Amino acid sequence: MAAVEFLLNGKRHRVDDVPPTTTVLDWLRGHARLTGTKEGCAEGDCGACTIAIGREIDGTRQYQAVNSCLMMLPQIARCAVLTVEGLAAPNGALHPVQQAMIDTDATQCGFCTPGFVMAMFAFHQGCERVEDRIIHEALAGNLCRCTGYRSIVEACRQAARAPRIDAENGDAAGALAALPVCSAYGAGEQVFLRPGSLAALFAAMAEIPDALLLGGGTDLGLRVSKDRERIAAVISLATVAELQRINVAADALELGGGVTYTQALPHIDRHFPAFGALFRRIGSRQIRNLGTIAGNLATASPIGDTIPCLIALAATVTLASASGERAMGVESFITGYRKTALRPGEVIAAVRIPLLAQDTRFSTYKLSKRFDQDISTVVAAFQLERRNGQVHQLRAAFGGMAERVMRAKNVEAAVTGRPWTIDTLTNIDVALARDFNPMTDHRGGAAYRLRAAANLLRRFAWETSSQAPVRVEAL
Repeated sequence: MAAVEFLLNGKRHRVDDVPPTTTVLDWLRGHARLTGTKEGCAEGDCGACTIAIGREIDGTRQYQAVNSCLMMLPQIARCAVLTVEGLAAPNGALHPVQQAMIDTDATQCGFCTPGFVMAMFAFHQGCERVEDRIIHEALAGNLCRCTGYRSIVEACRQAARAPRIDAENGDAAGALAALPVCSAYGAGEQVFLRPGSLAALFAAMAEIPDALLLGGGTDLGLRVSKDRERIAAVISLATVAELQRINVAADALELGGGVTYTQALPHIDRHFPAFGALFRRIGSRQIRNLGTIAGNLATASPIGDTIPCLIALAATVTLASASGERAMGVESFITGYRKTALRPGEVIAAVRIPLLAQDTRFSTYKLSKRFDQDISTVVAAFQLERRNGQVHQLRAAFGGMAERVMRAKNVEAAVTGRPWTIDTLTNIDVALARDFNPMTDHRGGAAYRLRAAANLLRRFAWETSSQAPVRVEAL
């Protein structure tokens, strides 16, 4: 089996003797002795472990911030890995991001600082607009317990105005392309496969039917980062070419099973703005740069944030195996608590989302204890089609209300054919209680969930009222 080869702070590295389920964070700290990258939460929440991953895209090196605690070592094969130790120039001159942190007194205890610096570096490299909204989004995946963030935001603002500076420190042009492809890596009794095509993927799945299929690893990566599980066999979907496609047709947006949130976001923003806003709350940029829509769907979590949206939008999935393809609605694909209709040997090849008709409205809402990157208490998604002021069709899907994401069929029936007004929803709580019997846990009680879900529908009605359309920004 091949070794894992990558560039680390501009220098070529080859690894062939560590378990494949070693996290990138553990390797950086324990083997490379680059201890600037920290472990805070080990679940991709605090950002202390943030590094930048560079890939050649359209002939240029493009960097993204990622959580190294959630990545297994073979995931960085043929990548340029940059840590805080690699930012300064060989002569010691600080990178503009580092200098800005000093100039604005943006650090105190310093534990979180390297993660912030790397998130800011990725923002700086992206040459994005210097707006508070965008800066806050870029830094949302990093937590600091000392500074209150104002000085950190100011440092990001200052650094963003500085010219872009390459930070490869001697990395020659084409160095990434010169690295060998790592399609299979193993150490001891563990193996990590990186097939490059669907055919190779199906062959690998047939050879090791019990292997863990890994999308971005932002969920399943917890098994190694938190549980320290030594998984015998992992098959990554990130390098399967057919799963990386994005197709925008006249009637639908189709996302390959390996497409990340970040890759999908511009298209989601264009066609489903409310869904795009939810994307930004699901996870930080570090999470979105790795996580996939198909992966979130395959986990079949009852609080999976994308699933209510996909069901409300009447999305379908294409399931592929060595014997062919089949398609079904997302609503049918989710069969129970963390259960799906996937058969042995099948993968999610694509998710197809029909585009909205001109007279159709769609919105989604999330209730959680923390606004950004928190597990949902209730998620709701609504697609409404009206004709002559009356409801022709309402698709109302809720997460956090049952053992799986479900449509509120009694609610839909109660409003169909009636005027779309607040008065129509006066007794909607009764219909909702026939649809769901939610549980009580530390995120919310059953009564709260029922009342909140009904009020989210009322909010949607207020916002889509033909008489007085509004956007309720706070409840």
